[in-house]
Amino acid sequence: MAPDSGTCVPARRADPFAPLTSDMLDVGDGHEIYVESVGRPDGIPAIYLHGGPGSGCQPDHRRLFDSDRFCAVLFDQRGCGRSRPKGSRERNTTAHLIADIEKIREKFGFERCMVVGGSWGATLALAYAQAHPERVSGIVVRATFLGTRAEVESAFTARLARFYPALHEDFLSVLPPEERDRPVDAYWRRILDADPAVHGPAAKAWHDTERTLSEHKPARTRLDLASLNVWRTLPSTPFMEAHYFVNDSFMAENQLLRNAGRLQGIPGIIVQGRYDLLCPPETSYALAKVWPGSEIRVVEEAGHSLYDAGVRDAVMKSIADVASKISR
Repeated sequence: MAPDSGTCVPARRADPFAPLTSDMLDVGDGHEIYVESVGRPDGIPAIYLHGGPGSGCQPDHRRLFDSDRFCAVLFDQRGCGRSRPKGSRERNTTAHLIADIEKIREKFGFERCMVVGGSWGATLALAYAQAHPERVSGIVVRATFLGTRAEVESAFTARLARFYPALHEDFLSVLPPEERDRPVDAYWRRILDADPAVHGPAAKAWHDTERTLSEHKPARTRLDLASLNVWRTLPSTPFMEAHYFVNDSFMAENQLLRNAGRLQGIPGIIVQGRYDLLCPPETSYALAKVWPGSEIRVVEEAGHSLYDAGVRDAVMKSIADVASKISR
């Protein structure tokens, strides 16, 4: 049996990546979160943290973990995916999410566990590990995001204008001229507006712009301005992102860098796409500089997405390598 093992529950299924368990966990505050486990009941405990904030776990995320080695738990954060109430931003802060991870750890009986996440998932992994270092056996993060307003503003202003100037013009054109001096704040204000005529076009433009920035070779590099006022459903992530980012991710200034010393002694690997426009390499290097014993693995010819060439494989290998350090 691997060290720090927990109890995942019943027998294996024919599909090694089919959930061993799936359940709705009442975490209080009117929230129930969807939680599933995969792998082997006596495997190395790990908790996966999805990005966004506002997206959710996908079936492919289970395959990041070797089903013969891990007992991996995946969950949809408050208001996300299959969790209820869907889209709720009430009592939904970083502190609440950290408390939810603790409830999940306790539910599965993990004394300690690995935490794995990319982008916003990396933010949450670091925040949880700094809050409960004694409960974390290892960390793998991809596309380091420290949850700061400056990171988001740089991505949607300077880097957007530098790499996609025409898209930057489209992005600004959605706003009235008087709001274009501070476009990121204007977008957040509009996305959080209760009027669909205000938040609809802003949410769609934000989502589509972010998608282009997240891919190394995006399919589209302009906004379809004519379609911004026509939709059946709106993407969910812009609303949760605006909620978190307008509140500085509910963290103190530079919290994750200032508290990085708390991670000393925890094995950690940072996976970084060379050409990530949302979470550039400089952020990962700033983290590694103050995180004793951490290692950066740069994926060349890759951007932000988990599915850019080489990124997924690098994350899987990093998870396996940290697991080997834990086992030793």
